[in-house]
Amino acid sequence: MEDVRIDPWNSDQSTDYDLLAEKFGLDSIDMNQIQNPGILHTRGLVFAQRDMDVVLQAAKNNAPFGVLTGLMPSGRMHLGHTMVIEQAKWYQSQGADVSVAVADLESLATRGVSLEKGREIALEQYVSNYAAMGLDPDKTQVYFQSTRPEVQRLGFRLGRRTNLSELGAIYGFEGDTNLAHVQAPLVQVGDIVHPMLDEYGGIRPIVVPVGVDQDPHIRLTRDIVSKTQWFNIKKQKNGGLLISLSLQPENSAIFGVSENGRIDRKARIAMFTTVEETVRNLGFADVNTNPKHGTMMIPAATRYDAIRIRSELSHLEREWGGLGLTAPSSSYHRFAMGLTGGKMSSSKPETTIFLNDTMDAIRTKIKKAHSGGKTTIEEHRRYGGDITVDVAYQYLRFFFESDDVELGRIAEEYQSGRILAGEMKKLCIDRAEEWLLTLKEKREQWSDKLQEFLADDAI
Repeated sequence: MEDVRIDPWNSDQSTDYDLLAEKFGLDSIDMNQIQNPGILHTRGLVFAQRDMDVVLQAAKNNAPFGVLTGLMPSGRMHLGHTMVIEQAKWYQSQGADVSVAVADLESLATRGVSLEKGREIALEQYVSNYAAMGLDPDKTQVYFQSTRPEVQRLGFRLGRRTNLSELGAIYGFEGDTNLAHVQAPLVQVGDIVHPMLDEYGGIRPIVVPVGVDQDPHIRLTRDIVSKTQWFNIKKQKNGGLLISLSLQPENSAIFGVSENGRIDRKARIAMFTTVEETVRNLGFADVNTNPKHGTMMIPAATRYDAIRIRSELSHLEREWGGLGLTAPSSSYHRFAMGLTGGKMSSSKPETTIFLNDTMDAIRTKIKKAHSGGKTTIEEHRRYGGDITVDVAYQYLRFFFESDDVELGRIAEEYQSGRILAGEMKKLCIDRAEEWLLTLKEKREQWSDKLQEFLADDAI
């Protein structure tokens, strides 16, 4: 397989989504599982996921679940950034609470942006637009990495579960990588899992909506969390679930392992009695326990049952002194096309529309954008335009046209040649002006109320 690396800090990323999904083990989106899908789902713009069924099940059962998203306060917010917020809004509409991490420590480490400047950028460029886009302040908390020490402590504690070789394999770190950059992913791990701490909402599913370039942080977090869990749960080939103990120094006494390595049969049986009672309370009458081998078989349990079982065992683990963490879920959106045809990037202003661009600047950018039209009008009328490479059409699809029927009409007429390339750009400009003017008006309405989105430790 082609060597493909994803770098969260590099604007040049592969857009071969099938290859990325295959290489990094991403699962496809099952539309049959999604109730009330948004246009990011129906248009295939959210294309992959990890354990999304965990949060979908919580939403279906009206059970608590949370979203963790973040922002890098190092530049202006552009159109591509809105896709994460649209995902977060959709999850929020399904019942989720939303935590927004301002990665000011990471921005300091990797971009050299001071904490003071990072705060200014976060509020003026990002939080103001999040409010204007419709996040619910009553179900949203924006915090800063630098003022939430629990994140840093958790990242430091969980750092014991990985090493430089693993970080190098995931991120491509080499000998000249500065140590602050190496530390940044561990703070990200703390960001992702800390909403499960009791003071930030407690044990519940957490989903992280991201662009695929951020998947290294998800993979690192899921790997580290799996190493902290006291119970392994595996689906068996012949059906059922097998629960086995993950022996660690901090749980050896609870699991009935003495200092000399011998099994304290009485302590082991007492522990398994509690685990068995927990499982039976979930409705499983047939439970086969083998305390000597440290296993429990639940023949009738399915993969979906594993979600409930994992949650209950996490609570039990925390009661006994463990972290009680569950692996985060994630969903991934496609990259928005840049104005020049490549990837949209803040570091390349010519590729993007910023949310605070003037209308004159936006008109100019769209008029100069890469087109899928033919060279001459006659040729275009005969053969039609290519919507897959036409920036104006793709911006309608990604951002500006909410009506699927209207989008379909535009696509059909462009491909048939009835809509010319210049007319497509005019359609995009008209929709963009309407969208961005509405956003500006809402930004102004929220300008003196942004503190409503800030967590107590961020004010």
